[in-house]
Amino acid sequence: MTKIKLCGLSRPQDIEAANQLRPDYIGFVFAPQSRRYVSPGAAARLRRQLAPNIKAVGVFVQESPENAAALAAKGIIDLIQLHGNEPEDYIRRLRSLTGAPIIKAFSIASPEDVRKAQESSADFILLDSGSGGTGKAFDWELIREIKRPYFLAGGLTVHSAARAVKALSPYGVDVSSGIETDGKKDRKKMAAFVRAVRENERK
Repeated sequence: MTKIKLCGLSRPQDIEAANQLRPDYIGFVFAPQSRRYVSPGAAARLRRQLAPNIKAVGVFVQESPENAAALAAKGIIDLIQLHGNEPEDYIRRLRSLTGAPIIKAFSIASPEDVRKAQESSADFILLDSGSGGTGKAFDWELIREIKRPYFLAGGLTVHSAARAVKALSPYGVDVSSGIETDGKKDRKKMAAFVRAVRENERK
């Protein structure tokens, strides 16, 4: 089954909707420059509300490895997603501090970007456009020959997610802006996205 990650959740009603829809992952954004930013304290409260079979991912941009690892140690997040320009040395340092799985995001605009993603030592890779959360897609033809499982992100909507699942069979799909209305998570769009993925994935 295609894994589903609903990212950028920041309100109790977002968690309530996720609990009903049962995605595999939800994402808390800890990058202060993001409009979806949540503080560690707010994330801890939301995590307590989250159904136990849904994993929480912490999204970081150029955060110190110690801070990211601390949130995993406290049980606020289960996985750590790196969405900046963190090098391999950073990943090695992070691994020395935590056993939490690591997702490394890559902005895909060229075959060279795909090569770097394939060579990453992260547990998972996430293929995105730009800096993430932009609502824009990249050229999927660039990743047709990729040789490792990946999360697909970048401008996914109900309609494009259905196409992606059928055409690419990604390990997982990651959505944020595509399930929002006026900058807030929209329960109906969240439900439609999950339904579109589940109805179109290869059995």
